Formats: sequence, structure tokens, C-alpha cells
Amino acid sequence: MARLYLFAEGQTEQTYADDVLKHHLANFGVYLHNPVLIAHARKKGKVHRGGGRRYEPMKNDIVRFLKQEAGNGVFFTTMIDLYALHADFPGRDDAEKHRKDPHGRAKSLQTAWANDIADTRFVPFIQLHEFEAYLFTDVAQFDKFYPNSETQIANLKKIADDVKTPELIDDGKSTAPSKRIIAQFPDYEDAKRVVGPQVAELIGLEAIRKKCPHFNEWLSKLESLGTQGAPS
Repeated sequence: MARLYLFAEGQTEQTYADDVLKHHLANFGVYLHNPVLIAHARKKGKVHRGGGRRYEPMKNDIVRFLKQEAGNGVFFTTMIDLYALHADFPGRDDAEKHRKDPHGRAKSLQTAWANDIADTRFVPFIQLHEFEAYLFTDVAQFDKFYPNSETQIANLKKIADDVKTPELIDDGKSTAPSKRIIAQFPDYEDAKRVVGPQVAELIGLEAIRKKCPHFNEWLSKLESLGTQGAPS
């Protein structure tokens, strides 16, 4: 059995990974440790976690874990957003060449990140464009938390229907997936760490995989860790 550490950008990803991905990956011989919030700063010797933006604290956090766990059967991955990624992130200039191809842009950044960490046990994942994109796979599930919201759900469904995959919903300050949800359900802004993972769980992992190819590619890599060792 492989062991896996996951660094999450926020509590939404952390909860989803713990409630859904942990159980799913166990079926493939991959034990997911309790997901941790990725570091965003270190002040007076104390690591501050969550909302990772600046690259250096994130890198130092991952490298520290890599050194602590030196075995070949342990792996490391991430769930951070492409949305609002900090300017100091490696490979930003090269990734901009793929501005019109979000999948290519995310993959370019992941490759640069893997090269910078320089450990084959590290499987970086940058979400397109943030976790809330997955919720557009089936926006009808918001009705479980916001009853009598046919109009709001119809507005969200129109957004989903206008894109090939929810992962292509853009990363503008007012048009990122979470911002579009908040525009319809203002309460979501304060409740997303609870509501977001539950909506995603109701939608179902397989439904999300079918509509979100970048997410599916990452999850397939994680599934392979139980039998194939470090991914190429």
C-alpha cells in the first residue's frame, strides 16, 4: 500500500479530500493521510497555513515533508487553485503562452513545479480554476442547501451549459466559479467550507470526473500509486 500526503489550499479542499478522496483512494491501495493546509507564511518560527499564495512557504513546507518521509512508498500531492496564483510561482512566464488553453497552462505550471521540487514522489495538482468549478457539474444539488432557488440554479446551469467543461469557467475577480455562485447565493461566501464539499459529494466523484478532465487525469495518477510506484 502506498501512503499519500495532500496539501490543500483551504478548508473546502481539505474537507473534500478527507471525506471523499480518502475513501476512494483506499480502494486502490493508497492510504491518504489527513490532508493538511499548505503553508502560506512562516513568522517567528511559526508556520501559518491555508490560502496558499506565496510560493516559497509552500515549497519549504513540501520539501520539509519530503525530507521527513524518505521512503519510496510515500507520495505527495496538492490541491491549490490556478485562480489568483502568486506571481512568484515557477514557470509563470512559460505558462502564459497557454493563456488561451487553460488545461495546457495548468499542466505547464505543474511541470515547472515538479521540476523545482525535483522529487519524483511529488505529484503536483493545480485546480482549474478553483474547487467551485466542480460544483458546476450538477448545480441542481444546491437546492439541498438553498430551497426554492429555481431561478438561481437556472442561472448557474446556463453558465455550465455555455462551457465544454466546468474547468473552463474563467478566473476573473468577479467571474471565477466561486464568485458566480456567491452572486446567486450570497450566503455561500461564509458557508463554502461546509457547503462546497457536501455539494461535491452529492454530485458524485464519477460525475465530476466525466466533466472535468484535468481533475480526472490527476485522480487517475493517484489511483496508480498503489501498484505502479512513482508516476512518470
